[in-house]
Amino acid sequence: MAIEINVPDIGADEVEVTEILVKVGDKVEVEQSLIVVEGDKASMEVPSPQAGVVKEIKISTGDKVETGKLIMIFEAEGGAAAPAPAEEKKEEAAPAAAPAAAPAAASGAKDVNVPDIGGDEVEVTEIMVKVGDKVEAEQSILTVEGDKASMEVPAPFAGTVKEIKIATGDKVSTGSLVMVFEVEGAAPAAAAPAAKTDDAPAAPKQEEKAAPAAAPAKAEAKSDFAENDAYVHATPVIRRLAREFGVNLAKVKGTGRKGRILKEDVQSYVKDAVKRAEAPAAAGGGLPGMLPWPKVDFSKFGEIEEVELGRIQKISGANLSRNWVMIPHVTHFDKTDITELEAFRKQQNAEAEKRKLDVKFTPVVFIMKAVAAALEQMPRFNSSLSEDGQKLTLKKYINIGVAVDTPNGLVVPVFKDVNKKGITELSRELMAISKKARDGKLTAGEMQGGCFTISSLGGIGTTHFAPIVNAPEVAILGVSKSAMEPVWNGKEFTPRLMMPMSLSFDHRVIDGADGARFITIINNALADIRRLVM
Repeated sequence: MAIEINVPDIGADEVEVTEILVKVGDKVEVEQSLIVVEGDKASMEVPSPQAGVVKEIKISTGDKVETGKLIMIFEAEGGAAAPAPAEEKKEEAAPAAAPAAAPAAASGAKDVNVPDIGGDEVEVTEIMVKVGDKVEAEQSILTVEGDKASMEVPAPFAGTVKEIKIATGDKVSTGSLVMVFEVEGAAPAAAAPAAKTDDAPAAPKQEEKAAPAAAPAKAEAKSDFAENDAYVHATPVIRRLAREFGVNLAKVKGTGRKGRILKEDVQSYVKDAVKRAEAPAAAGGGLPGMLPWPKVDFSKFGEIEEVELGRIQKISGANLSRNWVMIPHVTHFDKTDITELEAFRKQQNAEAEKRKLDVKFTPVVFIMKAVAAALEQMPRFNSSLSEDGQKLTLKKYINIGVAVDTPNGLVVPVFKDVNKKGITELSRELMAISKKARDGKLTAGEMQGGCFTISSLGGIGTTHFAPIVNAPEVAILGVSKSAMEPVWNGKEFTPRLMMPMSLSFDHRVIDGADGARFITIINNALADIRRLVM
């Protein structure tokens, strides 16, 4: 029995296939990794949802895929003989379609439903076929848009569009009926409704079907004379990107299938526009009044080597540049006395090792709990600013991201409901997630939903640094290397273990006084371990 393997809910608009880990004929176990994909923030492995034998691989390295995309076909163990007769029937049905009378006897209606798109409900933003169109398997038939992504829904099988059950703007979910195809070689049971179409009542239905076919034809005619981007072939995500850059999509040449405009097309258009603008400009550059980036032939001074940046570094670089330029940063620096906390932490680790609890308490988990306490007391730090800068979204949950250094670059897994978890539970979770991050096995869902980020360089070194706010969050805490310092207690200097911290925040949302109050709450919680358990 043939089983389709689709991309699970990866929580991303589109990701690139960087490695295929199996080949045709391989026996695959449940949860065995099939492919490696790379998105904007991380590289991850896609596991198999069930066991079977790989019969077909539908993608190649370098392909772009999204949630619900068909990537492989498995043969369930013990069902290898089943698909063969079905394939023979399809091959026999194909030549039978040549005579005009054959389709009536060998074809039938087949429902087309929304596949598993990993969301509760999405909006239909574009219908890419019309009644009467012949559609190939995996051809995109409509575009839907949810809270986080826009995606194209492919046809699960080939056929001719007989009915379109939805309209632009409709809300659909997994399993919703969207179209009816006329499929050659359909089961005889489907032939009965087809026979009824020869009766007298069928004539009005044919006229009703003809009407929708005319509307797309007019739309196609308009696209030849597009004066703006209303009639171009682009998904909502691409249209949003174009709006951000101020690009008229009617002027962009699409390189995708059927002239569809891709993200790369918009980026290329913007780059060309910038180059054209730089030519006559005296100052040039990416911002008004700034000099252009210096162009230097470094080989004149000695031997050089050019190394391509990884995809994650490229994307992270663009995000960091945007955040640094668009967010008015303010950074508060402070030191926290963690002498008692460190003694308590070491004691707990010794007891855990003695009792073989398989858990290690690190300073980060205590910092997470202190930050959670501060977020509860000052909810403005647990918010996001609207795109127009007019509203704040206050979050009623506390999810904290922790930056993890991996061989593939920096990733930020998110720990959910930190305020509701104990130190031991968080420690085990941190150990497990950190290992997944280093192994490149984090899922997109494990890196989403953050309210606040902690970036700790304490294990490496440095006394202070100014972390960049991770939009759409409004604040981030940087932690540096602790050191013993003499501290005046009112009578004498005593050695205390001091941990430097840096709190960067969005000054549009948070003023300096609140920033000082927030970091003071963290200081007090870490200086007195009893505050973390209250």
